[in-house]
Amino acid sequence: MKKIFFVLMLFTAIILSGCADDTGQHLQTLSSKRYDAKIIIGVDDEYSPMCFHDDNGNLIGFDVDLAKEACKRLGVQVEFKPIAWNNKEFEINSGNIDMIWNGLDITEERKAYMIYSIPYMDNRQILMVRKGNDKNIQTEGDLEGKVVGTQSGSNSETYVDENEKLKRSFANFVTYNNIKEGFEMLNNGELDVLIIDEIAARYEMIKNPKTCEAIEATIGPVTEFGIGFGKENTVLRDRIQKVFDGMIEDGTAGQISVKWFKADIIKRPK
Repeated sequence: MKKIFFVLMLFTAIILSGCADDTGQHLQTLSSKRYDAKIIIGVDDEYSPMCFHDDNGNLIGFDVDLAKEACKRLGVQVEFKPIAWNNKEFEINSGNIDMIWNGLDITEERKAYMIYSIPYMDNRQILMVRKGNDKNIQTEGDLEGKVVGTQSGSNSETYVDENEKLKRSFANFVTYNNIKEGFEMLNNGELDVLIIDEIAARYEMIKNPKTCEAIEATIGPVTEFGIGFGKENTVLRDRIQKVFDGMIEDGTAGQISVKWFKADIIKRPK
């Protein structure tokens, strides 16, 4: 009886050992899948000037240029995959995408399901109104009784949701799928004001100076942009960080910044 028990225990240990080896190999495979051939980057493809389509339907933008250069240096192809911004956690954890490089704020909430590169740009939320500012909006306090909009899944939405007193003061709080949709809602009068990334707001002002204007009021905390990866994907994070550091050191990242913003606003590692 003891012999039979010993044999069964030994057999079980062998099976479990094999499963552990298979699991380890599986995780190792996942950690390097596709990265020698192609990297899939999740984006909001209506978020100018970081990532958007030109008049010919080509995907362009500041972050697009940075990502293309990084992948070129790695010797891999890059695929930009549009995602719903409020679905980031599922997309990156399911393996549908390998990373997010698209004006992604670094937040404590997101650190629960992703890891980041070193921050490469500062960001803040400001207010955007129709040209002429007919609602006389100058500060956060002026949002009382107004129809306020922001992007679903954004840092702005989180800030409003966490400030119940502020949210209750609005006549209505509306979220939209992408910034393009938000500007359309503002211009046709569905919204009184947008809470929006300053970079996106100022780029829109350059493109459409006669329709909207930015209000110099910081809403919520100043944040930083980073490149996001799956929680355990240190392999890809470190590879991207290494080539991006090189792009900063040799001035390439700064040149791309000047192309889009007329200034080098790349944040240097401390």
